[in-house]
Amino acid sequence: MSAGTATTEGPAQRPARSRGRTVLQGVLGLGLAAVLLVWGLPRVSHVSWGEVWQVLDRVPVATALVLLGGVVVGLYCYTFTLTGSLHGLRHWQALIVNVAGSSVGNLLPGGGAAGLAATYTICRSWGFSRRDISTSAIVTGVWNVLARIALPLVAIVALLAGADADVPKKLQDAAIGGAFSGALLLGAFVAVLVSERAAVAIGQGIDKVLGRLWRRRSMSVRDLVVDLRARINDVVRTGWLSMTLGLVGFFGVYYLLFLVCMDATGVHLYYGQLFAAYAIGRLATAVGVTPGGLGVTEAVTTSALIAWGAGPAEAFAGAILFSVYTHLMEIPLGALGWLAWSFSPKKEPVEEHAHG
Repeated sequence: MSAGTATTEGPAQRPARSRGRTVLQGVLGLGLAAVLLVWGLPRVSHVSWGEVWQVLDRVPVATALVLLGGVVVGLYCYTFTLTGSLHGLRHWQALIVNVAGSSVGNLLPGGGAAGLAATYTICRSWGFSRRDISTSAIVTGVWNVLARIALPLVAIVALLAGADADVPKKLQDAAIGGAFSGALLLGAFVAVLVSERAAVAIGQGIDKVLGRLWRRRSMSVRDLVVDLRARINDVVRTGWLSMTLGLVGFFGVYYLLFLVCMDATGVHLYYGQLFAAYAIGRLATAVGVTPGGLGVTEAVTTSALIAWGAGPAEAFAGAILFSVYTHLMEIPLGALGWLAWSFSPKKEPVEEHAHG
């Protein structure tokens, strides 16, 4: 099945039952996130919301403005990743795609699919082909996964640089385990990109494993890996630097915002420990049970900070402050993005124009 065929029946023709199920998932996901934030997080940190509000009340207005500006800068950095993966996409268009897709994804559990549907709709209205859009989605998705895998590797170095004997051994072991598995996945991906022989071997290996588990299986992982390798290489060959710098800038700016939040709420730890807590939180955003990992992210970040010696109320408040700007703030920004898209010039999609 070609990429164009695979996406033709996607966002544009979603049945009413599917839309109803999506709404139900959204309601359940937001409800679970609310339970985790209102009830679960205070139990994890052993503090009340009243104590947290006392900490947040001390955050200066100037800090709030700096955080808002930093979010915009971080989102703009990510436009380099999008423009590198979709040739012809301009930075102002990429910013619209980013904030509009993120706002939808942040409202639904497993919101990546909803964000992808938004990206598809917006980019098609600007004339991009189905294949180019789907390839861009695949490449940026892979780049994001690799970036989140790389974070524990950097965190290990940062923890060692901190040289704090009080770092809990369980957290060290978890970080080392994550870094090791991440290095294996990263090595496998690089091998697939560099060598077609490696791509075929990895695909056949996965096919053998899956064949033992599911006898009646029509999909060939080998063919899928080879096809994805060709598509990804076409983009990576020219866009790898832009995509990489975009993600480095995005995660780098957000880490600076994390430091600002921690300082504003009175969390003072080694930079290595703070980066490790930040990395854990970024990994938790991939949890699909709540929108963008909301509730889960704050819980694991707060737990890590407290384990490293931060005050419970301060750690709780810092995690909440960071989440407000990097998660919830993207929703109103996304509304502005949808508004900007509605006024943007539209263009007939490539396939329709070609057959017209």
